[in-house]
Amino acid sequence: MAQHDDGVGGHGPAATDAPGSAVVLSDDAGTGVVPTDAIINPGFPPHNPRQTNLDPAKEKRAERQVAILFFLSIIGSVFALAAYMAFPITSDFGSIRLNNMFLGMGITLGLLGIGLGAVHWAKQLMREDESVEYRHGTRGTEATREKAVEVFELGNEESGFGRRTLIRNSLIGALVLTPVPAVALFRGLAPDTDPIKLLQHTMWKAGTRLTHDPTGIPIKASDVTLGSAFHVIPEGLNERSDALEQKAKAAVLLMRLKPEDLHVSPSRKTWNYEGIIAYSKICTHVGCPVALYEQQTHHLLCPCHQSQFDITHEARVIFGPARRPLPQLPITIDSEGYLIARSDFHEPVGPDFWERNL
Repeated sequence: MAQHDDGVGGHGPAATDAPGSAVVLSDDAGTGVVPTDAIINPGFPPHNPRQTNLDPAKEKRAERQVAILFFLSIIGSVFALAAYMAFPITSDFGSIRLNNMFLGMGITLGLLGIGLGAVHWAKQLMREDESVEYRHGTRGTEATREKAVEVFELGNEESGFGRRTLIRNSLIGALVLTPVPAVALFRGLAPDTDPIKLLQHTMWKAGTRLTHDPTGIPIKASDVTLGSAFHVIPEGLNERSDALEQKAKAAVLLMRLKPEDLHVSPSRKTWNYEGIIAYSKICTHVGCPVALYEQQTHHLLCPCHQSQFDITHEARVIFGPARRPLPQLPITIDSEGYLIARSDFHEPVGPDFWERNL
């Protein structure tokens, strides 16, 4: 068994062979090692004054440089706004390239000017006194509030925001103009015409033939058999330059049921033809395509969020998050036996929008 040194075996400190430490035994179990060579706080390194602190001319030049960067930010924001209007996006892919390039250049200059100006301001002109701020509990006392005011005043004094009017005014101008290109961009997302009219009406009108999607071949009533389902678009859709936008509102599902299976309200007696019915393909939840038809139950299913519609009861909602039935397209036939629309939908298709009035 190892032998203990007498000094260690007693109570009180005893020196050890390790330099810079001492072993202390207490009444409690365990041994505490107390270092005797703790690191001394070296304090702050010697302060090297900046050239702007020593030479008033260089200080003035740095102030002008900061202001120039802020003015460049203003120029960039104005350039982005002008480029957005001077190079509009059209059907030509080259216009998209030019719009994105010049708009990106302007926004980049606007943001970069503010960032570089703020950094240059902080490094060359703001006070650089080094200090230590010890943590302390914050209290909502009067002294705390006075201290907060003092901190703000000190920040203003250190940054020179209140007395460097050239920098302050150029910064304010840059900050005011920087969001302007973004406002113009968001405004450009809106349609050129009244969005309420665009959402309330589709291509369907009295006499428009129902045609196959995507071929555009007209559909005869005799072609629609019991249990069948057709994806339908209005005649002439494929020839339009805005075909995708129009299809997003006018797409229709066409089905044929036994007339006795339909529960039709008096106002819709003439909206179907011998059990052939047409409903909007656009879900009233968030606008997904209602593309699945269950022949046995006569239910339409939206695959996005599982809304289900019963077409035997005028496409009422029987399951899922949708809140309204699918709009029905009134149909009949023309003199040649082709299915045609009696009118447009009698209510807006798709989900809610801000001016919907039902």
